[in-house]
Amino acid sequence: MSNNTHKVTIFDVAKHAQVSKSTVSLVLTHSDKVAAKSKEKVLLAIDELGYVYNRDAAALRSKRSNLVALVINDLTNPYAAQLAVGLETHIYALGMQPMLVNTAECVERQIQVVKTLKEYNVAAFIICSAPGTEQNWQDELISSGFPVINIMREVPFSQAPCILPDNKKGTHLATCHILSQGIEDVAFLGGVEEISDYHERVSGFHSALKQFNIRDPKPVIPANTNRQGGREAFTTLYQQAPNIKAIICFSDVIAYGAIEAIRQHGLLPGKDIKVVGFDDLEDSRLMQPSLSSVTINADDIGKRACQVLTELLTQSTPPVRTLVDVSLQIRDSSQ
Repeated sequence: MSNNTHKVTIFDVAKHAQVSKSTVSLVLTHSDKVAAKSKEKVLLAIDELGYVYNRDAAALRSKRSNLVALVINDLTNPYAAQLAVGLETHIYALGMQPMLVNTAECVERQIQVVKTLKEYNVAAFIICSAPGTEQNWQDELISSGFPVINIMREVPFSQAPCILPDNKKGTHLATCHILSQGIEDVAFLGGVEEISDYHERVSGFHSALKQFNIRDPKPVIPANTNRQGGREAFTTLYQQAPNIKAIICFSDVIAYGAIEAIRQHGLLPGKDIKVVGFDDLEDSRLMQPSLSSVTINADDIGKRACQVLTELLTQSTPPVRTLVDVSLQIRDSSQ
């Protein structure tokens, strides 16, 4: 028997028994879905490795609450709030109860709220990660027995499955829409470099430029994803490139700030400078000029997340990465 019983993990048991981790989990939760021979191998490995304490913990974890923790990065962002509503609807439909928390884009706060939520023995975590979220932190959360799903943002190399909008396609469509009008003085505004969706959206901007054989570099101005970030990013851009004719924005909220700054510089949004956003918030079609934007269906994100949640809770293997399609809504700001 091992002298380091506190270090033995479910992965050690699986390796010793020459079975999958999910088979070990099924044995620990007394499932009747395991063949007798496999069960015997797992139980023998547990005894030989001294996995008594962790087996008890796993049995305790099988008595999960029906709470699903929704850990959202920024509920002051209208799209994040829209996303939370979509998730809640589908979680209720599963007969489970959503518990919503806001991390305000702070990774330290995210770590603290997740630690607290673990004490409630939640059934799973659905996380839109704060910038700086580490793979090891997520993997430790998963190995301690909590299913984790990433939405909207990817944590590179994490074991958690993720549901993402097709960010690259969205900005590619938006940029092609501008370039097809013969406009080449174009820039990308907004987003912070620590998050995956920033890089995906910038990549779509660059792929469209490449498709149109535009080789000279175009401005890319990172900024915090709020109105003030949009204002500041446009002011920085206009100082660098006073001949700018169109901007592709990381989000609609960035676009709102940029449009305010365009007017402050005595220019007309949609006429002097064309603007395209991303998220297609409800206010975007109501403003003047109405804002062209890439649509992400928040309800579809919620539905896909709950499909993956169901697979995790039944110990099936969901897809590692699910891309949700996007489309471009063309309005007055870019025609």
